[in-house]
Amino acid sequence: MSRFDPEDLFERLARSRFRSRFHLDDQARLYLESRGLDVVMEHGAAFIAERLAPAHPPRDGKQTPMRGHPVFIAQHATGACCRSCLSKWHGMGPGKDLTSEQQKQILRVLRCWIERDFGASIPGSPAQGALF
Repeated sequence: MSRFDPEDLFERLARSRFRSRFHLDDQARLYLESRGLDVVMEHGAAFIAERLAPAHPPRDGKQTPMRGHPVFIAQHATGACCRSCLSKWHGMGPGKDLTSEQQKQILRVLRCWIERDFGASIPGSPAQGALF
């Protein structure tokens, strides 16, 4: 299996007026600086496992807040906020549990988006090639 490269996805997302309007706000930046990217991505793994991975998540389409955590903002910016968006943007169809590999792919996209939008070195951000 080839390694996932999010560049095509980011190019498509950039053409979406809705998706491209999302950016980390001051609260999200402070949260990243105080907790570090590794901890934030651990939260992201839990959010994905609980709110997106089930075949039929509770409150699908409304399970991801628009703000309050850097991962929530990244999920909306990258089309990883609900199962219908995952289907449209990531080709991960509804009605089946997400595999661990699909969950890792979503986390890689979220991490990449957060790093790009933050625009500087984030504490707790190891060199490229990390798990997420």
